[in-house]
Amino acid sequence: MPDATVPTGPTPRTALGRNRERGSYERADVDAILDAALVCHVATQVDAGTVALPMAFARAGDEVFIHGSPAAGMLRALRGGAPACLTATIVDGLVLSRSGFHHSLNYRCAVLFGVFTEVVSPAAKLAATNAIVDHAVPGRSAECRAATDRELRATLVLSLRIHEASAKVRTGGPNEEPEDLATPYWGGHLPLALQASGPPVPDTAHAPTCEVPTSVRSWAGPAPVPMPSP
Repeated sequence: MPDATVPTGPTPRTALGRNRERGSYERADVDAILDAALVCHVATQVDAGTVALPMAFARAGDEVFIHGSPAAGMLRALRGGAPACLTATIVDGLVLSRSGFHHSLNYRCAVLFGVFTEVVSPAAKLAATNAIVDHAVPGRSAECRAATDRELRATLVLSLRIHEASAKVRTGGPNEEPEDLATPYWGGHLPLALQASGPPVPDTAHAPTCEVPTSVRSWAGPAPVPMPSP
C-alpha cells in the first residue's frame, strides 16, 4: 500500500512550474513509472562537487533500492546522509514539429527527493538485490545462484523511501504555431519502445550453457505508457 505520509500535493521541491497539466503527485503514477524504467539517475553532492550517475534500481513497496561498491564515492556520500534526487525517465517518442522550436519528446518521468539509508541485515540486502535483478528481468533471481554472504558483505545497499515525489508524462503530437500549419513541413511524432533487438545470446565463452530460462524467453520490455491520474 502507498505510504500514508507521502504528500498528496506539491512540495517546494516537486512543484511543477511549466505544463502542470502533465504532472501528478499521486503515488500510483510515480510507482508506475518507477516500475517501468530500467535505469534511474541519482544526483547528490560529493567532496569534488555535484555528481549524477545512472544506476540499476528497483522499487519494493514504499522503498527504492540501489546498490554498488562501498568504496564508490557517491554511495559513501549517500550512506552518510547526503540529500539526493532520484530521477527515472522513459523516452516514448520523438515529437517532430513543423518548426525547430517546438520539437520535443514524449516521455514518462518520476522525480524523488530524500535521504538514502543503508540496508544492513543480510536477509534484507538479499531481498533488495534480488528485487533489482527481478526489476530488469522479472523472475530472474529464482533462475540464478543466490548471492553469497561474502558477496553481500562486499555490496552496499541503500534505500530511498518514496515520500516526496512527482510524475510528469508527455504524449501525443507537437504543439504548433497557427501560422506554421500552412507550411510544407511535416509534423507528427515517432513512437519509440525498448525491446530486445534479437534472440537471447548464450554465454559459451566460460562453459556450455543450459536451455534459455522462462524469464529470458518471456522478457517483454517496460510497461506501456500510463496517463497521469485526473
